[in-house]
Amino acid sequence: MIVKPMIRNNICMNAHPAGCRENVRRQIAYVREQGPFEGPKNVVVIGASGGYGLASRIVAAFGAGAKTIGVSFETPAKGSRTASAGWYQDQAFREEAEKAGLVHRSFIGDAFSHETKSQVVEAVKELMGQADLVVYSLASGVRVDPDTGEMYRSSLKPIGKRYESVSLDGKSGELKPAAIDPATDEEIEQTVKVMGGEDWNLWIDAFEDAGVLADNAITLAYSYIGPDITFPLYRDGTIGRAKEHLEETARTLDRRMRERGGHAWVSVNKALVTRASSVIPAVPLYLAILYRVMKEMNLHEGTIEQMYRLMNDRIYSQLADGATVPVDEEDRIRMDDWEMRDDVQTAVRTAWDSVNEENLAQLADLEGFQRDFLQIHGFDFDSVDYEADIEV
Repeated sequence: MIVKPMIRNNICMNAHPAGCRENVRRQIAYVREQGPFEGPKNVVVIGASGGYGLASRIVAAFGAGAKTIGVSFETPAKGSRTASAGWYQDQAFREEAEKAGLVHRSFIGDAFSHETKSQVVEAVKELMGQADLVVYSLASGVRVDPDTGEMYRSSLKPIGKRYESVSLDGKSGELKPAAIDPATDEEIEQTVKVMGGEDWNLWIDAFEDAGVLADNAITLAYSYIGPDITFPLYRDGTIGRAKEHLEETARTLDRRMRERGGHAWVSVNKALVTRASSVIPAVPLYLAILYRVMKEMNLHEGTIEQMYRLMNDRIYSQLADGATVPVDEEDRIRMDDWEMRDDVQTAVRTAWDSVNEENLAQLADLEGFQRDFLQIHGFDFDSVDYEADIEV
């Protein structure tokens, strides 16, 4: 069939298999261009099929030669409906890892369940013996408690007062008003249950109980802080409460793991176009403006550039030299350091305060935002023939 993007409300409902394969290949090519580095050797990535999780797996495998296990929850094609982008990207990773002679295994399943954790533990024993890096990069809107069976749903809402702003329609390029009512106490609690650190802690518990976590192991989870423009909805909202819980979990885990020479950190990463960020009011417009500013300053990075810099520059080169991994006052690794530079944020704020329909094209990188949005679903790659009949 011929596959064209189906977009509704900043959500792409389908994916292109050849484009998803190209997305993975380009990330691998970038890592190979940078050259190998001394990094982790036995890696588990929870949430490995897209975004920062996929990039982490690619950097570990093709940069450090690591054996990798990836966990993700994706949907295969059914009838005329394509598979999810993550399904195709996981498939592409496995194909490329096979060609490169890299040891790998992928699990498609519910990462919140005890069953998936048990299966991954057994795979670690079989393939690796012990894991020396566990990346927790799960992005899910729903979680079922593995003990009680209760279902929790996350909410993207402000806390305390109604949020009003302007948002960018990624498909049309139009600016539209956006407003969201404040969250209830229950919505806050459920969001923390889904997106906080509870499940991350359960994964580390499962690894430690089974003896498959190396003494010097590192575990990472990813977060975002952002500027005051998005604070009311993001950092000061329901998601922010969940991220605070995630960061507190990191500090608790770090105290535990340091006793055996290991570490647990949250890495605060740069704002990028993802399936999640595209539907958060104000964030698409902020991203489009940020892209223009950072590209003009030669500071722009995608997921793969961020993860290579994180693993090589910030963590493993430091550890190899006997140095301390640099963290902020909250013990977080700050990979958003370029985004949050004063000159970058000043330029973003100036554009934000004056942007309108007439000057949007001059003040924001609308084309770059739209291209990134399409490419995370496998569309808009020059090297892919989108008029070709393809097996989905």
